[in-house]
Amino acid sequence: MPETQTLSTAMTPQERTPIAQLLWQGGTVLALIVLIVFFTIVRPDVFPSFTNVRNIFEQVAILTIIAAAQTLVMVVGDFDLSVGTNATLSGAIATALMIGGTPVPLAILVALAAGALVGAVNGVLVAYVKLSAFVATLATMTTVGGLAYIVTNGTTLYGMPEEFFWIGQGRVLGMPMPVVFALLIAALVWVVLRFTTFGRRLYAVGGNAEVARLSGVNVRRARLLAFTFAGLGSAVGGIVLVSRLGSASSASANNYMLLAIAAVFLGMTILKSGQANLGGTLVGVGIIGVLSNGLNILGVNTYVQQVLTGLIIIAAVTLSALKARDA
Repeated sequence: MPETQTLSTAMTPQERTPIAQLLWQGGTVLALIVLIVFFTIVRPDVFPSFTNVRNIFEQVAILTIIAAAQTLVMVVGDFDLSVGTNATLSGAIATALMIGGTPVPLAILVALAAGALVGAVNGVLVAYVKLSAFVATLATMTTVGGLAYIVTNGTTLYGMPEEFFWIGQGRVLGMPMPVVFALLIAALVWVVLRFTTFGRRLYAVGGNAEVARLSGVNVRRARLLAFTFAGLGSAVGGIVLVSRLGSASSASANNYMLLAIAAVFLGMTILKSGQANLGGTLVGVGIIGVLSNGLNILGVNTYVQQVLTGLIIIAAVTLSALKARDA
């Protein structure tokens, strides 16, 4: 083959059939529908029941909050590996303060400030010190994880005031409070990204940072704020989680990091451009929640579920990369 010739197996949009184009554009949504139909057929007595559907919403509520926070960072083209440990630390700080006699509102405010501070440190390291997001947030994840062990002394903390449990165990009009918080955070992030100048600047930075800078956008400040708000959102998730569980451990929310990244990557496959977006993230959260719930109902062990989650991440990253190249 002459050196000037290249071999490409990727189909252009003009070469795809209508069905192929539909699968290419809406494959992630179709995957969610297929999962729901499959589990409904396999276990019609359990999966579509009102109680189980409510359980699914409760189970994905914390993930929705943390994934929405992760979406803010991934919109600007970065990612945050510390969202899970940040949520763990924030929940542990709030719990330790309340056990020590600090009033509930003040303990929550301190925990939220701690989460935002961790996010701000990430933002400074990435936007101003010029470290890669992977290196900076990996280092922060390790440090924050160690701080969570120090705060909890490596044990599980109990004994929060009864009024604190309303945040994670209360209900409003029959709707669990974690679901209410998840809807509020998701709506807030959607409004910010969709209707505010700040949101448009985040997308501009994620699209092309140099073009955004030449257009007058303060790229460094935008990335700093994205990380800071992501840290704040992670703290909200951690506080709701410890309230729901009634305890705080040194690793209670660590697993949410990978799931949040998987949800955002799944959502990125919905848009042709391959950009992070909140609507797509919610679909990604839905896929993870339905799959986990359905596999639990079928009695599949957690190790197999971890393998499937890893495969989902690989598929989502590959598809989003192809979408970005196709855009």
